[in-house]
Amino acid sequence: MPAITADTLTLPRVPTPEPARRRPVRSVTTAPSGFEGEGFPVRRAFAGVSLRDLDPFIHMDQMGEVEYAPGEPKGTPWHPHRGFETVTYMIDGIFEHQDSTGGGGVITNGDTQWMTAGGGILHIEKPPEALVVSGGLFHGVQLWVNLPRANKFNPPRYQDIRGKDATLLSSADGGALLRVIAGEVGGHHGPGVTFTPITLVHATVSPGARLDLPWSPEFNALAYVLAGQGTVGNEARPVHKGQLAVFGPGDAVTVAGAARQPLAEPNLEVLLLGGRPIREPVAHHGPFVMNTREELVQAFEDYQAGRLGVIPAENLPHSHPGEAPQTTAEPA
Repeated sequence: MPAITADTLTLPRVPTPEPARRRPVRSVTTAPSGFEGEGFPVRRAFAGVSLRDLDPFIHMDQMGEVEYAPGEPKGTPWHPHRGFETVTYMIDGIFEHQDSTGGGGVITNGDTQWMTAGGGILHIEKPPEALVVSGGLFHGVQLWVNLPRANKFNPPRYQDIRGKDATLLSSADGGALLRVIAGEVGGHHGPGVTFTPITLVHATVSPGARLDLPWSPEFNALAYVLAGQGTVGNEARPVHKGQLAVFGPGDAVTVAGAARQPLAEPNLEVLLLGGRPIREPVAHHGPFVMNTREELVQAFEDYQAGRLGVIPAENLPHSHPGEAPQTTAEPA
């Protein structure tokens, strides 16, 4: 961990922001562990945090990190979504996706799949058959980003962001590597396109290094520790793997790597995320994120009536919503 690395000495550097405007730490919470889908292990990163602090985010799971034995890799069954976007960031390993429109694809080692469910879609996520047979490392993150009321019924769409397409930056002193997946950091933009303005960055902070990052004062700010240990905020509040820090107001965030790290986790790995709050009512139940209870009831009725799509009778060649599925010739 992680798959995408680079020499920070060769990368553009993000200038250090003014020290007087750094955000204080509002809270630190520890993610409980659980199981998702057919039984793969997750940490519920946002458990115990109010939607007011999370807005525009709804839910986030750290998937793994787990080393599967042969026959153990698991995925999810077919399930619906409506009213939000799923962002699946695969740090290590491989995952396949298929949906009721004929779309889908494969993400691996630093790739991100950004799926806008919009008005509704059915999909499935699973390890490829080869990984099930061989076993192997699996580690990723799935984030749910709310959609504004005006966009909740938009047609589904995808963005496949390859690891090589993420914008790579360095902290001012070269002690941290930044992978900008979406949004803007110090004048540099990531490849992800979002309905609600957000910033999503995976930072690797070396032992003893400090990262001071400019952050839009209009956005909220969260830091989730994927691996290692360190501190957050100017007050140097301790954090470790599986903990989420919520920052208060300001225009810069601070994280630092502890001088000594666990043997298996040589750096502080942290996911930094924030966005402009939507500030609309949220009605969330299961796979649907709407504005009212009535809209939730309608979403379940539409799903049960088959109006969110139909599960394909067989695996389809991968394409994107709105495109004709690709065809392949039958072997002679």
